[in-house]
Amino acid sequence: MSCFVEMQNTEESTDLGAVLRNGREILLQGFNWESHKYDWWRNLQKKVPDIANSGFTSVWLPPATHSFSPEGYLPQNLYSLNSAYGSEQLLKALLQKLKQYKVRPMADIVINHRVGTTKGHGGMYNRYDGIPLAWNEHAVTSCTGGLGNKSTGDNFNGIPNIDHSQHFVRRDIIGWLKWLRNVGFQDFRFDFARGYSAKYVKEYIEEAKPIFSVGEYWDSCNYNGYGLEYNQDSHRQRIVNWIDATGQLSSAFDFTTKGILQEAVKGQFWRLRDPQGKPPGVMGWWPSRAVTFIDNHDTGSTQAHWPFPSNHIMEGYAYILTHPGIPTVFYDHFYDWGDSIHEQIAKLMNIRRRQDIHSRSSLRILESQNNLYSAMIGDKVCMKIGDGSWCPTGREWSLATSGHRYAVWQKQ
Repeated sequence: MSCFVEMQNTEESTDLGAVLRNGREILLQGFNWESHKYDWWRNLQKKVPDIANSGFTSVWLPPATHSFSPEGYLPQNLYSLNSAYGSEQLLKALLQKLKQYKVRPMADIVINHRVGTTKGHGGMYNRYDGIPLAWNEHAVTSCTGGLGNKSTGDNFNGIPNIDHSQHFVRRDIIGWLKWLRNVGFQDFRFDFARGYSAKYVKEYIEEAKPIFSVGEYWDSCNYNGYGLEYNQDSHRQRIVNWIDATGQLSSAFDFTTKGILQEAVKGQFWRLRDPQGKPPGVMGWWPSRAVTFIDNHDTGSTQAHWPFPSNHIMEGYAYILTHPGIPTVFYDHFYDWGDSIHEQIAKLMNIRRRQDIHSRSSLRILESQNNLYSAMIGDKVCMKIGDGSWCPTGREWSLATSGHRYAVWQKQ
């Protein structure tokens, strides 16, 4: 684990890392796997006032550039902003509205792979003729049919993987990232971050200067014949190593916390305290870089690769929205699961902001049993999840919000 002194900075500024130091971000994933079917830029534009009023600092948008697949994750012409989500004009109107309401748009940066336009070496589509960034086979890794070097990460199979070790490739990507910043995107989410070395992410952040960055470093948690193992230290260590290798400039999605939390809510809350008495995910080791979440377009939505138990999502949000780290709310839960869920999540967000819970807030785990987890965050917030009965002692505590199997108290 990386050891260093984390600085506090309460004033948000544009210098690299200021927002990370401030630690008061709440993100919204602003789409799901089916969003491209629903005139998405227009749909989101209508919701911007509610997004801002709810307290989100940043909205992660789906990949905005031309893609071979409508969802956006098989990019081809990176400089075309006409996508299945809507036209360039509609996107720019959405970005303008977000700017007006002081919510930062986060671009989904898909630079691990790119679909070719022309057959080249070996009869494969590994050339990019006729479009901007007209790379040849040397831009594609040798492991995925190109003439470039071997990949510096894991392969994303079935399409040409980009060789980031080539100087011309990095130069062109940096140019494109700066262009996205000029278009109006302020934050970056790096897709499939396992696919190339984190040192390139560091370079891209240093050059394009997004205000906030998060990487998707997703690999499998540790399972045995009986299910999820209690100890996930090697899993969270890999994510921590990735963050470290970005020069600590990027945060990362806390897949460890998701994996543990979705088992814990089924009546195994003992999982939520590691042997050192800390939270068991990346949040327990490096909270200022841990972006916590319940579900996303891959794990939930119609893909449902690794879904959070649907009857427990409010326990999940009660956990991540009261705890250290940088919480993310999934579009589906906030906008598609009914007014009651929307209101409950918004209440938890309001408590977080009002009580100034931030990514480095202190945390004391009080109970961690089969059917009950409780904790004190800072010195003014207590919470519990599970069906075990618990409440803080002392007349200074009052109930701030509660729902099915969760409750939050605050000090007056």
